Amino acid sequence: MQIKILGCSGGIGGDMRTTALLVDDDVLIDAGTGVGDLSLEALLKIDHIFVTHSHLDHIAAIPLLLDTVMGLRIKPLTVHASAEVINILKQHIFNWLIWPDFNQIPDSASPFLIYKEISIGQAVCINHKTITAVPANHVVPAVGYQVDGGAHSLVFTGDTACSKDFWETVNNIKNLKYLIIETAFSNAEAGLAVLSKHLCPNMLADELSHLQSNPEIFITHLKPGEDATIMQEIATHSNTRHCQALRHQQLFEL
Repeated sequence: MQIKILGCSGGIGGDMRTTALLVDDDVLIDAGTGVGDLSLEALLKIDHIFVTHSHLDHIAAIPLLLDTVMGLRIKPLTVHASAEVINILKQHIFNWLIWPDFNQIPDSASPFLIYKEISIGQAVCINHKTITAVPANHVVPAVGYQVDGGAHSLVFTGDTACSKDFWETVNNIKNLKYLIIETAFSNAEAGLAVLSKHLCPNMLADELSHLQSNPEIFITHLKPGEDATIMQEIATHSNTRHCQALRHQQLFEL
């Protein structure tokens, strides 16, 4: 199983894309602007989207993806998300005001888009991979995801601040190989990180102190223009494990 990073930036511009992970060729975890780099052929292969939360940088491509491929598909696209996120998508995106309601097109009996509710701890098995929702702590209802290929797992936090429940879950994963964790702000913006429920390097160090295993750690959601500062602060913090900046187009094998 392969995971490709289509986007991992906290913003756009140049080669920066917002959050999207392609699992094999049929599953997306989040659907930020990085999805737009895929070919039409690749877009047509996507059958499932697992959404961490409803913020635009994580869902921006879902409406355009549906509009692009639905006339060419023979089955609906499934969005997996918490009940709260599904409700937000229905009310504020697919509402005929922002975008058509593809859950009712061409009709409610055979729509282009279907929703499947997922809750913390629930696992969904798709083509020899298991995707499980894990706890997160953000300003809107949110989850992270564990992707389990059998021999190894990858955990993606999504957007999150401090979360005891997250670490309790992660520390029970015996085959954890990769951890992708957000750090959106520098230490100088710690107040903003707390307010918006993101991490800064000092907070990251505290969070990683709870990790009991030794996966490779990658940092995502770096704010444009601050990425070098954030990574330098992470590297110089005496209590932080070795961390690498997640890269656009990076590949992980599980």
